[in-house]
Amino acid sequence: MKKIIMTVIALAALFSFSCSKSNDVIKMGTNAAFPPFEYTLGTEVVGFDVTVSQLISRDYGKKLKVVDMNFDGLIAALQSGSIDFIAAGMTATEERRKNVDFSEPYYLSKQTIIVKASDKTVASVNDLKGKVVGVQAGTTGELFATEEIEGLNVKSFKTGIDAALALKNGAIEAIIIDELPAQEIVRRNVELKLVDDDFYTDEYAIAVKKGNTELLNSINKTIEKIKADGTYQKLIDAYMPLDGDVKIVSIEDL
Repeated sequence: MKKIIMTVIALAALFSFSCSKSNDVIKMGTNAAFPPFEYTLGTEVVGFDVTVSQLISRDYGKKLKVVDMNFDGLIAALQSGSIDFIAAGMTATEERRKNVDFSEPYYLSKQTIIVKASDKTVASVNDLKGKVVGVQAGTTGELFATEEIEGLNVKSFKTGIDAALALKNGAIEAIIIDELPAQEIVRRNVELKLVDDDFYTDEYAIAVKKGNTELLNSINKTIEKIKADGTYQKLIDAYMPLDGDVKIVSIEDL
């Protein structure tokens, strides 16, 4: 009997330690194929959103753990409790607001078109009608291509990089994707070019589970603070420099 009691106590202590350890961590869900906001460098996920999330977790008194997954699975993971918040260049659409709560916007983006450098047929979004257009699954680009433009043959890919490969190989004729990832894709692929046409702007925000006001308020305070104290501009300059020389920022230096 004594042995059983000691075993129960030991298991309880182990469970308590496990919960305590878990409570020290906050999980950020993302799709690390969206530079400069989130991408892999070696085995590490880095980028603008990661550094902002590190600052959020520090202010919240937690250690950040980055969970990389497909973009179209992020909201389901948040709802199930597998992650605590989403920082993934996610646009705060009305449809998504039905399932999550969003922070204040932290970045204003726009949708952009990528075509082959030799393409002379696409000068605006209206020229995409009748063409095969690639998008990243679950993104605003996919939503815009499927619901806002008639006459497109839309093909969805797991990442914008996959879509770029399909474009280079001739499987699609254009890509609709967010501006900064589009710039990065074109920078790395000289066979591709951007189409200068401002046709849709969107606001990125951080998503939390519906009703998690404590975390949401903390995130908003951090966003407000880094915008006010100059940290936000430092991150913009580091991850989105005009000369293309991206620098990874450690929060120890902020």
